[in-house]
Amino acid sequence: MSSSAEFLSNLKEAGQTVISTRRPWGQFLDLSALSLPSSLSEVSTRLSHNLTYFLFNYALLLLLLFLLSLLSHLLALLLFLILFAAWYFLYFSRDSDPLTLFNFVTLDDRILVLVLAVLSAVVLFTTGVWVNLFVSLAVGAVVVFLHGALRSTDDLVGDDQESPYGPMLTDPAGAYTRV
Repeated sequence: MSSSAEFLSNLKEAGQTVISTRRPWGQFLDLSALSLPSSLSEVSTRLSHNLTYFLFNYALLLLLLFLLSLLSHLLALLLFLILFAAWYFLYFSRDSDPLTLFNFVTLDDRILVLVLAVLSAVVLFTTGVWVNLFVSLAVGAVVVFLHGALRSTDDLVGDDQESPYGPMLTDPAGAYTRV
């Protein structure tokens, strides 16, 4: 598999992983679960666990902050909503089969991503909202950090696969073997 095909496969898999980790907004916004961490290591643990558990919520929050920053630029807002829908329906939500348009044009994943990326960059720079993107990402990063550090992880249910450390902490066979 070529490196660009592998990159596209990883991009799609990451997007589908983010979408598959949807958590209830009531659980995400539960004010009773907020508390001050007792140490810096607890902050680190909370951040890593909350980032993996609430990944979709954080991604949607960052997208919402960016779209809110575009309220004064209605044309840019409309164009980005169309672009986000195109990315979702043409790339992230479909099967791995190549996209067939109009029953005779088949687009390879690499071509589709290239076209969507170029369109996104063109819209970003021609509408002049690239500063909005960077400011909303900075504000969003602060909000995500604060929520991740202050949100207690005691009430979050998850198996070891959802742990920020993955299956490292468990032994699936139940016993250690010699190396």
